[in-house]
Amino acid sequence: MERESALRPAPARVFQSVVIRRTQQLLWRLLALAALALGFIGIFLPVMPTVPFVLLAAWAAGRGWPQLEVWLLNHPRYGTPIREWREYGAVSRRAKWLACTMMAGSAAMLWFAQVPTWLRGSLYALLLIVAVWLCTRPERSVLSADADPSPPEKSAR
Repeated sequence: MERESALRPAPARVFQSVVIRRTQQLLWRLLALAALALGFIGIFLPVMPTVPFVLLAAWAAGRGWPQLEVWLLNHPRYGTPIREWREYGAVSRRAKWLACTMMAGSAAMLWFAQVPTWLRGSLYALLLIVAVWLCTRPERSVLSADADPSPPEKSAR
C-alpha cells in the first residue's frame, strides 16, 4: 500500500507542473503575438523588417500555439519563406538585396547622427557582420537548381 502511494505524484506536484506548463505556453504565445505585431508594423515602416519577426513568431508559435504556427506556414505570402528558412536556411535574393539596401541606408543615416565614435563603429561592424552572414545563406533558385539534376537545355542558334 505504501509503495503505491509513493509512486503516485503528489497533488501539489501535479498542480505545480500544470501551472508551469500553462505559464510556458502563455509566454510562448505572448512572444509569438509580439513578434507578429512587430512584423505587422514592419509592413508599414520601411526601416523595420517584417520576415524576421514572422520567422520568430512561427518559431514561438511552434512551442506554444500550434494553430498559429499552422496558419503562418499556410499563409499565402509568408508561408513559403518560413518553410524555406526552416527546411534549408534559405533566403530569397530579393530579401537579401532589400535587407542589405536597408542596412546601407541605416549606415548612411548613422553617419549624420550625433553618437559616440565607438558606438558608430560598433554598429557599422554589426551591420557588416549581419550583411555577410545574410548574403552567405542559400537562395531559392540555387535550391531549385539542386533539386533538378538534369542540365539546362541549350538554346538552338
